Amino acid sequence: MEFLTTLITNVPDGTPDATVDDTRSREAIRAAELAEHGHLLRLWKPPIEPGEWRTLGLWRADSETELKGILATLPLHIWMTVEITPLNPHPSDPASKHA
Repeated sequence: MEFLTTLITNVPDGTPDATVDDTRSREAIRAAELAEHGHLLRLWKPPIEPGEWRTLGLWRADSETELKGILATLPLHIWMTVEITPLNPHPSDPASKHA
């Protein structure tokens, strides 16, 4: 099953830059691992306000419960607000014509 996520990251004021940089580096490594395992399909950065971290993601998991567990392994998750939208096939989806 596929899911669209909105991930909003709010780093607490006063968090040392070194902690933020380390966490972001570990996030990139973990995202690559999840992509390799077929869970993370795409990421987008929509237009944002200065200081805002917002990411849209397309994910694959067997259930929303599994996806929540996967997202919890992201190092930035401790600072994230997550919105998950399950995606169901649409009968007019052009991609379904090629399946």
